[in-house]
Amino acid sequence: MPTYKAPVDDTLFLLNDVLKIERYGNIPGFADATPDVVRAILQEGAKLCEDVLAPLNQSGDREGCTRHDDGSVTTPEGFKGAYDTFVESGWIGLAADPNYGGQGLPYTLAAVINEFVSSANMAFGMYPGLTQGAIAAIQLHGTDDQKATYLPKMIAGTWSGTMNLTEPHCGTDLGLIKTKAVPNGDGSYKISGQKIFISAGEHDLTENIVHLVLARIEGAPEGVKGISLFVVPKFVPDADGNPGERNGVSCGSIEEKMGIHANATCVMNYDEATGWLVGTEHKGLRAMFTMMNEARLGVGIQGLAQSEVAYQNALAYAKERLQGRALSGAQAEDKPADPIIVHPDVRRVLMNVKAFNEAARALVLWTAIKGDIHARSGDETESQAADDMMGLLTPVIKGVLTDKGFENAVSAQQLYGGHGYIAEWGMEQFVRDARIAMIYEGANGIQALDLVGRKLPKDGGRAIMAFFQEVGTFVEDRKDDEALAAYVEPLKKAAEDLQAATMWFMNNAMTKPNNAGAGSTDYMHLLGLTALAYMWAQIAEAANEKLADGASDNAAFYETKLVTGRYFMERVLPETSAHLARISTGADTMMALDAEAF
Repeated sequence: MPTYKAPVDDTLFLLNDVLKIERYGNIPGFADATPDVVRAILQEGAKLCEDVLAPLNQSGDREGCTRHDDGSVTTPEGFKGAYDTFVESGWIGLAADPNYGGQGLPYTLAAVINEFVSSANMAFGMYPGLTQGAIAAIQLHGTDDQKATYLPKMIAGTWSGTMNLTEPHCGTDLGLIKTKAVPNGDGSYKISGQKIFISAGEHDLTENIVHLVLARIEGAPEGVKGISLFVVPKFVPDADGNPGERNGVSCGSIEEKMGIHANATCVMNYDEATGWLVGTEHKGLRAMFTMMNEARLGVGIQGLAQSEVAYQNALAYAKERLQGRALSGAQAEDKPADPIIVHPDVRRVLMNVKAFNEAARALVLWTAIKGDIHARSGDETESQAADDMMGLLTPVIKGVLTDKGFENAVSAQQLYGGHGYIAEWGMEQFVRDARIAMIYEGANGIQALDLVGRKLPKDGGRAIMAFFQEVGTFVEDRKDDEALAAYVEPLKKAAEDLQAATMWFMNNAMTKPNNAGAGSTDYMHLLGLTALAYMWAQIAEAANEKLADGASDNAAFYETKLVTGRYFMERVLPETSAHLARISTGADTMMALDAEAF
């Protein structure tokens, strides 16, 4: 049976020593996040994930969710009790507004807990995860009455939330949606249509489910300019704010899917269900993007989470599995064979995943802090700069971390040989669960197009130029630091490759847009690699500082960081050159064949 141990010490090192969150004490929420409080939160979250959620992961996958004849859905055995424990501990409201019952701590800490939960039980984590996204959308775009009605219940976890975008005939192109909204004359609307792929659309964990639904008001403009957002609860709240009359929304079926079996992915039918407009008419996509952007960061975290749990189990197996002898001679002479961790190619797999995980975790937290600064800082310039960086990196975190998360889960599975293909060992579930993260909340090819087509040119390239400046300043300030040379020089080379790719797009994509499309995925990974290298350079600097300060009691921890970082710079980061080379070939051969020639 697979196991999981939350990376508490690694995360505390990133928060305290690398990212130095104490310097944000002037921002609301951070002053309360003292080192002792942060440690306690991470330790308690780890305990919940390790002792309660992880043991349900395999059983939940085997059992799945069950739809009954009345349209109700039952989650796997143990999920309701685990959810109640999760709610009673206040995890959903960790970073939520105190005015509605939240704890008001930084979103960054919620991101940490989201990783732990997703590693322990990804399907379970989607229930509260979607609720957190719905909370954000209502908080920013809902009316005062909507906030008062829904937020306290959702933050408390007694009501949950969903997002309803996709329809059978349209996914990415939301301008094609057909779900309609007809005014009732009293401020409410009748919502009719069908939505598919709705995660947590129906379940038995909460007393009410709050659906955020994209629909088109009769007479609205065609395309995305005519889409509005509506809040459509499963039970219409009564005068006291409690679940009242059953609404005209139901689960038509549960999708039979590759992974995340313990999450109810539903076909949702709306039959003149009562809904209320969220935000402004025809501006629903803007409001929904609040939820989608939060969800995309959450999905990126899922990619990291599956990579981490797969790595942990592959590492344990590699230390125990006896197979062959080391090329340099027997290492375990008292045993019939050596553990497979002695073999260089096994080390290659483990080091690739380890080096990715630690830098990816740093990138998630670095970006989450940007989100906190944007949402909470009173300094308009600081807030705008943080929003620029978060906007630039959101498609990168979603796309790169999920691409690599799946790849790493497959690599970790490979170390098991035949056992990796057998369900008992758990590795094939990590692979299946990781696969969806590359698809939902905007398939990764769309993330790459969003990055190259929208985020790069936005505001005259302000965000990417700020990234270049920050990395360039870091490199310049440390160019004479011999202890960091092994990290700074490769980072400089990666940044130069990224700049060259950016310039190539500027010179070659305006008149031939296919050049941008052809190179978009490579560019996304090139930017991702550079960002991960920037994280490793900062990690190495912090590790050197700790060693210089005499951290002899934990020297091995910091020395391991330095070696892992060097491995990333030497063995992984050179891929930036290949990405640049592919980008620079343009789209000619990619687009040359007629469709019939394929």
